[in-house]
Parts: sequence; structure tokens; C-alpha cells
Amino acid sequence: MGSIPLQRDIVHRPATVVAGQGDDPRPVARTSLPGIPQASSAARRFVRAALADWNGLGLPSAGEFGERLTDDALTVASELVTNAVVHAGTTVELLIRLEDSTGPEPLALVLEITDHHPARSVRDGRAERPDPAEYGRGLQLVATLAESWGITYRTGLKTVWARLPGDDRFGLPDAPPAGEAASRPGPRPAAAPTGGRPERDDAGWAGRGGPAFLAEASGMLAGQLDENLVAATAGPLLVPRLADWCAIWLESESGGPGAVPRLAGVWHSDEARTALLRPALEKEPLRLPGSVGTGPVPMPWPGGAGAERESVTGAALAHRIISGGRTLGAVLVGREGVDHIPDEVVALLADFVRRVGLAVGAARAYTRQATISRILQRGLLPSKVAEIPGVTSALVYEPGDDGVVGGDFYDLFPCPGGRWCFVLGDVQGSGPEAAVVTGLARPWLRLLSREDFSVGEVLDRLNRLLLDDAMEAAEAAALMVAAAGGQQIQDGTQSRFLSLLYGDLVPLPDGGVRCTVASAGHPLPLLLRPDGSVRPAAEPQVLLGVVEDVAYGSQTFDLAPGDSLLCVTDGVTERRSGRLMFDDGDGLARVLADCAGLSAAGIADRIKRAVHTFAERPPDDDLALMVIQVD
Repeated sequence: MGSIPLQRDIVHRPATVVAGQGDDPRPVARTSLPGIPQASSAARRFVRAALADWNGLGLPSAGEFGERLTDDALTVASELVTNAVVHAGTTVELLIRLEDSTGPEPLALVLEITDHHPARSVRDGRAERPDPAEYGRGLQLVATLAESWGITYRTGLKTVWARLPGDDRFGLPDAPPAGEAASRPGPRPAAAPTGGRPERDDAGWAGRGGPAFLAEASGMLAGQLDENLVAATAGPLLVPRLADWCAIWLESESGGPGAVPRLAGVWHSDEARTALLRPALEKEPLRLPGSVGTGPVPMPWPGGAGAERESVTGAALAHRIISGGRTLGAVLVGREGVDHIPDEVVALLADFVRRVGLAVGAARAYTRQATISRILQRGLLPSKVAEIPGVTSALVYEPGDDGVVGGDFYDLFPCPGGRWCFVLGDVQGSGPEAAVVTGLARPWLRLLSREDFSVGEVLDRLNRLLLDDAMEAAEAAALMVAAAGGQQIQDGTQSRFLSLLYGDLVPLPDGGVRCTVASAGHPLPLLLRPDGSVRPAAEPQVLLGVVEDVAYGSQTFDLAPGDSLLCVTDGVTERRSGRLMFDDGDGLARVLADCAGLSAAGIADRIKRAVHTFAERPPDDDLALMVIQVD
């Protein structure tokens, strides 16, 4: 794929007055990048070109951007855009600007990366382990290079920002002296009188920056829905801010006396030492006994923490990771060249580890819910649908991206008398309540369809069953099973509303099929003729499970060769983009009209792509559609 075209605007806005310079405009540059892997390289080109533009325009606040600051800006932009693309998959907004620095330098460069999907669920049962080649090194590099960084949540948006100080931050020239490597592994020292490490003002930083650090940490940790990503986020937050190195162990969720804690990650301020520290820590998994309580536990200095300088020692502390009174793991931190860790830092560590415990507990609860939902979903949908002679069908089913079982379901099955019945339904809500109704409604429909009932009579009887006390008893029993499995359920009487398209197909002797269909509170099916004309194929009626005294009717028509019947759920018609919905102004019918001449699978794919591209954000509701086409 070729280069991504970029549109770049240089704008100015008044900002804080810089001492001695009066009102000084600050340059700002922004661009929008597509959510594809090539976005990170496009971000680097954009940042480099913007900084060059600012220098070329002679903007008084820009000055000369040194090689060091330019490299840092390119690295941070690349890492954060990569993370946004991988974890959000939406369009990414990149903004860079100058503002007053909080450090000794007069100005700082700020980068803001915004995506349109603040949280993503775990899509399958495999744990997501960040791979630097695919995910970038993200927060570890950002924490090392930035003067400060953080995250801001707004409705439908997440912005990660980083503030980079000027090149004189470390008292070093842009170019390294002759004979020294140009690369800078690990953190770069400030003036380092002992061991090449910066001196820490722990008391001052804990008082000034501690609350902001904990607030940022809470936001970053709360956004992770997998325990491995919680650990991958927590480590770079601790190193090098509070410790020279740290390690995180997580207990097995299944527990058991023989279970061994898993080393989820090791971080060192010098990345070269991480590979030496990990083997030493893996030899003895850290498990703190419950008798130590929730406070810090002094630990012996592990071998490998000092790399080639085995004489280097320091202080190490461990904290249990606890959530809901249960031990979920442990965090071990170390500082080199000291005999103890200051009380101010110990207090911050304790607060931080409590937040890690909450995040790990929430991630595990989410994973349990997502796992149960997947199992329920597989059990609620047919393993395969019937093949109808002379008819081709196509199905699209995509559950919502919230990790819980959805309310949409479908079926296509044979019945006595040479009939085939089709179903597309949508239960109110989601989760175990919706799963219970789906799990009862679908087999009931199969049973009723095999009796000698008309389409309308089948809906009449299903409606009475949904309102019957027997349904309530069955639902209560099923909800107890769901609750025992860890699913959260709502208290009180549950509504059992159900929208449904139900019909049958009877092949005709001379070709084609006779279709009888009824809609109960459901988006109406659409009939597409080969000439591109589209019309509704049913009449609207009330939802099932709402009114007891109702008689459902049906419509009958013939499908000739080349005719197609489209059935969808409201995940299609009510897909939103701002204030607009997909089916506003008969939007679905217009898209279907352009599908004339396509196969059933082609129509289904065209509708699905139109729904997805209608808005930037991924669909947040179940999406189900069925196409029935006469050969």
C-alpha cells in the first residue's frame, strides 16, 4: 500500500505569556489518520514535516528543534498511534503543539493522540499479550521520554497525551560526543552523581505529583479489560517513576493448592537488564502469605537486578494484589543503591497496588462474563441452517462488542408438509436475561412450527407462552444457573419483550416459492425484485410478550426466480452516526436497491459493509441479517 495522504494545517492561538517575550503565538498542527497499520509511519512523517515547517516559518516560539527532541517526538507519536490503531481500530486524530514547560526549559512539545473507541472487549478466549512488533512498546517508552503524560476520557473519545521537554533537559548536546553510541537505551540521566541514575526528590514529588500520578494510573488501568494488559500497563507506570525495576506475578484464577503464580511481566529502567533479571525472578515465584496483611513486605535483593555489577544492591519491597478480599498476585519493586525505600514512596506504592488489584479483579470478572456469554451464545444459535431446494440463503451474525450475550437470534429449519420455516428475532436487552428468553423462544418456535398452525397462530401461542407463569418459573431457574456461573443478573421482574420475523416457504411446482411472513414489532422484511424495485413484505404488529389479547396476522406472496427477501434486526436499521440512523429516509431500502443482480451472499455482504461504514465507531449492538433468494 502506498503512502497515506495527509492534510496539515498550521494554526496559531494565544497562550500563556512567556517571560520576556510578550504575547507569543504557539504553533499547532493536526491531522487525521485512518485506523490501519501504516498510520504510525504516516504519523512520523507528519510530525517531522510539521516541526520542519515551524522552523522554516521562523515562528518565534519554535526556535530550533534539535535532533534529540525531534527523535523523541517521532518515537512517541509512532508508539501512541500504533497503540490507538491496534486497540481501537478507528480513525486517529494527531495533534502537536508548543506550550510552557513545567520543567527548567522554557517550552515543551505536546502530542495528543485521540481515538474514537475508549474501550475494547476481549474478542476471544486467548489472552492478549502485547508484542512490541505489533503493539509497540507504548507506555514504557512514553514514560521514559516524556516530562509527563496522561489520558483523558470524553464521550466516545480517548486522548493520550505526552509532554516532551526541550533538548537541554539533560545538560547534553544534541549529538553525542565522538566515540559514544547515538542510541539511548533506557532512561536518560539528569545530572547523576552516583551510579549514573538521577537523584530523586521523593518527598517533593510525592506531595506535588503523587495525586496526579495516581489519578492517571487509575484512568489507564481502568481502561484494560484483560489482566495481562493490566500488568503491561502497571509496570511502565512504576518504572522509572517510583522504582528502578519491578515485577508482577498473577495467581491462577482457578486457584488450587498446587497452583503457582505466573510472572506476568518484568520491567527495568535499563532495558538491557530486564533479560538478566527475569530468569532470577522466575526461579522462585513470589507468593506472599496472607498473614503479612496488605502492607509492604521487605524482600531480599534478587540476583540479576544489578546486571554485570553484581556488587550493586538495593532495597526491595513486595505488596499483595488484592481484590474483594482475595489475593490475585503480588508486585515486587526495587531501588538500586539505597538501603530503604522512603515512606512517601511506600505509601504511593500501596495506593497504586490497590488500584492494580481493582483493575485485575474487574478484568477477571469481565473475562468470566465474556466466556459465559460466548458459551451461551453458541448454545442459543443453530449449529447449521437447512438448505432449501431452489433457494439460496445467506446469514450475517455479529454480536455486540460489549462482551455479553446478545438478544438477536435466527433459525432456518424444515417442517412437515414440504415447508421450511425461517426466524429472525431480537429479545429486549442482553446478558443472561435475554439468553433465557432466546433459549426458550427458539425451541418453542420449532415445536409450534411442526404442528399444523398457521404463521399467525404460531405467534399467538408464542405470545401467550411469553406471558405465562410457566415461562416465569423457567426463566427464574435459568437465571439461578447463570448467577451460579458468575453472571450478573438484574433484580425484580424481568420484561420478556420479543420482536420477531417468522415465516414459512413452500416451493411451487412451476418454480419459485410461496412465502408467508409475519412481523411482531420487528423491522419489516424487504422484497427486492430483479429490476431493483424494493417494497416492504409485511405489516407492522405489536411486540410479543406485551399484550395478551392480540391476534397476529400474516402476509402471503410469491417469490419468483431472482427475487430476494431481506430480513434484519434493529442493529442494522438503528445503527447510529451522530443523530442519524442507518434507516433514516428508507436508507436500508436504498442500499438494497443497489444490490439488484447480486447473489444472496453478495447482498448480505453489501448490507453488512454499508452498516459498518455508516459510522466511524464500531457497531455497539448485535447485527443480524438473513437473505433468502430464489434461484
